[in-house]
Amino acid sequence: PHMTIRENLEFGLKIRKMPQADIDKLVNEAAEILGIAHLLERKPKQLSGGQRQRVAVGRAITRKPSVFLFDEPLSNLDAKLRVQMRAEISKLQNRLKTTTVYVTHDQVEAMTMGHRIAIMKDGKLQQVGTPLEVYETPANLFVAAFIGTPPMNFVKAAVADGGGALKAGTFSLPVPASLRPLVAGKDGKAVVVGIRPENVVDPSKPTRGETTRLTATVEVIEPLGHEVLVYARLGGDDLVVAKVDPHRTPAYDAKVELVVELDALHLFDAATERRLAA
Repeated sequence: PHMTIRENLEFGLKIRKMPQADIDKLVNEAAEILGIAHLLERKPKQLSGGQRQRVAVGRAITRKPSVFLFDEPLSNLDAKLRVQMRAEISKLQNRLKTTTVYVTHDQVEAMTMGHRIAIMKDGKLQQVGTPLEVYETPANLFVAAFIGTPPMNFVKAAVADGGGALKAGTFSLPVPASLRPLVAGKDGKAVVVGIRPENVVDPSKPTRGETTRLTATVEVIEPLGHEVLVYARLGGDDLVVAKVDPHRTPAYDAKVELVVELDALHLFDAATERRLAA
């Protein structure tokens, strides 16, 4: 016969031959924390996906481990439940203060839950840092492309004018004073310019730092309610995603002016794919 939820939660402790009074205390405490106290006499098949997930977490909590290892715990839940469980696990971690190693392919999960993120590619560590560090100073192209939704725009370019400009296929970007030291005197060097969609905006938006304007042709429009993502072609292969105001949504195939916040550019070496450092 299948075990009840209570028996599931007790299992690891019984194997350790713990006194029943202690077991009851730990199980009730874990069930209370996870909001499953009213389900203890049920069988797993009578529970929803999210409730089963909590039972699994409960089994770990009752053992009072020094480290939790979560391996993609939310991947088989539906979107709404995932968001809910994400918040629950964060609250739990905050309350128990147990070191938690959390494996996920979902970068939103990593950004929202992690105090520090370690980004892996093919088994090699690419970068470790706080969510903001990894977002603002990605170590290489892989990290830059992986963190952030929608992903960062990338444009292949070459350094020109003694480091004053970045020449792409059909257009060129001025290099702001803040980034000059990275490319000074490196004419002809092949780079990849990264720019996040929130730093490519319509001209009505207030901007920060040095800017430049580009003309592009609208190819795809994705309304999200509070903002609209516009995929626009700058000529040749260069496509950028911009964030625009929903009340200023352009038409398909329209020519639009986009403002690029130059101080927010990320520069990567085209050969090594590493972030350029002065």
